[in-house]
Amino acid sequence: MKAIVLQENREFLLEEIEIPQPENNQIQVKIIASGFNPIDYQMTEDGSERKLLRSPILGREFSGIVSAIGTNVTDFKIGDAVLCGSGSMGSNGTYAEYISIPEAIAVHKPSNISFEEAAAIPSAGLTALQSFNRMNASLSDSVLITGAAGGVGNMLVKLLIANNYENFIVTAGNENSINALLGLGVKPEKIINYKKEEIYETALSLNENKNFDFVVDLVGNNTAEIGARLLKTNGVYVDVTNFSTPESRGILFTKGATILNISNYVYGLEKRYDYYKNGLNELRLFLQNGIISPPEIQVVGGLEVSTVTTAHSILRENKTQGKKLVMQIGER
Repeated sequence: MKAIVLQENREFLLEEIEIPQPENNQIQVKIIASGFNPIDYQMTEDGSERKLLRSPILGREFSGIVSAIGTNVTDFKIGDAVLCGSGSMGSNGTYAEYISIPEAIAVHKPSNISFEEAAAIPSAGLTALQSFNRMNASLSDSVLITGAAGGVGNMLVKLLIANNYENFIVTAGNENSINALLGLGVKPEKIINYKKEEIYETALSLNENKNFDFVVDLVGNNTAEIGARLLKTNGVYVDVTNFSTPESRGILFTKGATILNISNYVYGLEKRYDYYKNGLNELRLFLQNGIISPPEIQVVGGLEVSTVTTAHSILRENKTQGKKLVMQIGER
């Protein structure tokens, strides 16, 4: 099969490698589409995410068609359409034509969405769902979400709206992102354009000059410091980025904050496959029943090195403009 492989010099090459065969409890999937995530380009750099690299073939989510099954597989048959947040649990990453994964982490693709839309759901969807569930906020709690137009923010906003939350404020940095949030049902007066407005003062003003019960940080770095300042004493800070700073951590400590570190990785490391199956099934039902819609996507290209480098560049420069980036790999 063809796969895009990360080299020792951190460049990518399109190579021909063997098709991975499924073990007893695994399914082999012909990948139709693969989603891109910030962790993909971060794994090529020197940050903490590089420690998560388990295969020189990157990519952590996909949709496709089951092409072979192990002897103990019970939930799938050849020809089934599936989606999966494979993380580091598959035979390889998803920048490839095939992958073998435990059947316990895959779910059937909703029939009312495309393969490209399905590939955009697992990583951001599971992260947003974990954030929502662990927050356990009440409808009266105030919530600030920074970077809300990105993949995780998009799904989290949908979950909040679907569950009748109204008391939340979001930040975005361009007209396309703002329009994407408006399209989700966010009220215009709840959106802070951080390119034109100072986040701290504007957020306080929109929240009746009160600090927030919850701050969800989807940006990190300097924005993490602003978010920490906006959190109330003993509030809950949801850290999705792992890009906090010494300053933000100091502020949160002083405020006695509860910090929720959001990570899908640990569940795969501990082989708690039910987390993936249950979460994806919950999202699948939401999508199948029209409770939430799939993310707006941008198909960057096919299985080519240029597709990967372009997608990584867009993510690195934060220019997704509210769309989830996807690579088309196989035919239906």
